[in-house]
Amino acid sequence: MAFGRVLRSAELEVPVDSVLAFVRAWEAVGSDDRRLVYWAGRATLVRRPEDIGVYDVAFAAFFGGNQELAPGPPPPPPIEVPTASDEGEDGDDDGPDDDRPTQVVRWSPGEVLRHKDFAACTDAERAEAMALLAQLKVRRARRPSRRRRPTHQPGRWPDLRRTTRAAMRSGGETMDRRWLDPGERPRRLVLLVDVSGSMEAHARALLRFAQVVVAGGTRVEAFAVGTRLTRVTRELSSRDPDAAMRAAGDAVVDWSGGTRLGACLREFNDQWGVRGLARGATVVVLSDGWDRGEPELLGAEVERLHRVTHRLIWVNPLKASPGYEPLARGMAAALPHVDQFLEGHSLASLEDLAEVISE
Repeated sequence: MAFGRVLRSAELEVPVDSVLAFVRAWEAVGSDDRRLVYWAGRATLVRRPEDIGVYDVAFAAFFGGNQELAPGPPPPPPIEVPTASDEGEDGDDDGPDDDRPTQVVRWSPGEVLRHKDFAACTDAERAEAMALLAQLKVRRARRPSRRRRPTHQPGRWPDLRRTTRAAMRSGGETMDRRWLDPGERPRRLVLLVDVSGSMEAHARALLRFAQVVVAGGTRVEAFAVGTRLTRVTRELSSRDPDAAMRAAGDAVVDWSGGTRLGACLREFNDQWGVRGLARGATVVVLSDGWDRGEPELLGAEVERLHRVTHRLIWVNPLKASPGYEPLARGMAAALPHVDQFLEGHSLASLEDLAEVISE
């Protein structure tokens, strides 16, 4: 009871029932172990996390002693990494291992996996990356709609129907005028995923990203690009990611084959894009830019697609490579007509792509 009064004098909220609970807890743990008494009081007398520091000081002052009673969670295990010594030439290893300087580092598996290239992942890491991709939330950009929406503030147009209804409730007097503003709707999103042999290390992860986007909302279209163009929107719309990937794999007959980007984009423009699917939409091409066809055809079709889209984004997994330059003829021909050129080799890069799509 005296300890409860001490805590109250330190401006902690300690009701009588908390003190009685502390007495019962103390009786249960006994007085032999001072640490157990500390935790019995902290569990019953402290109600807010910000009061823990005050409780620690009051407990040490009342019960005596100043040793740490509530150590935090243990840190990640340190890893000793040998580093090169300043003495001697590189590669010398004449001295004993204990004399070499060491650097203590700590690591986080999740953070490392976010930035790891899909091509360098093991099977277990790739499975974990696919699971993390399923948790990705992709918000799409908005565009003006022909529909009008009610607003509480003075808007662009008067809402005659709602204004009339409000006037009928006030005896026919127009006391409360209602307004309408332009509405909004999600902008259409089109994903063109390269599934050719040169993209084999990244194609499944990029197609899984497309599945997350397609299954997460309407007005999203997905196509697989290889030696032919394959629409996989219906296959990827399943909420079960494994079933969706199996269905897409069955539909794409040219998986890990050659690349005819120019011809596929011409087919997309002729049958889908220019006719309306890509007009005013955000179009994302996920490809390394390697093309067996003529680069002039690819450049002309990308330019043609760019003229009808709201924004054309090209995602290239090779862009993250040190010293990368778009020297491939297909990529060099397409790049002048692209609005944004992004990386697409890791989870972090796909998260950045999701942010760009939402703008």
